[in-house]
Amino acid sequence: MLQVKLKEFRVLKGLSQQELAELVNVRRETIGHLERGEYNPSLKLAFDIAKVFSVPIEKIFTYTDE
Repeated sequence: MLQVKLKEFRVLKGLSQQELAELVNVRRETIGHLERGEYNPSLKLAFDIAKVFSVPIEKIFTYTDE
């Protein structure tokens, strides 16, 4: 199961979903799906998002075997 803390990081940085989407070259809807846990990001997208927030991927995306 993928745990996503994307919204927390986005809000702390003061970014809208649209702004984050533009920074990582995806649609705003993709960011919404990620935040709701309805979409698993590609490895590249996960790296790009983590780079925006200057944190390791594991701070935003955590996978558990539940």
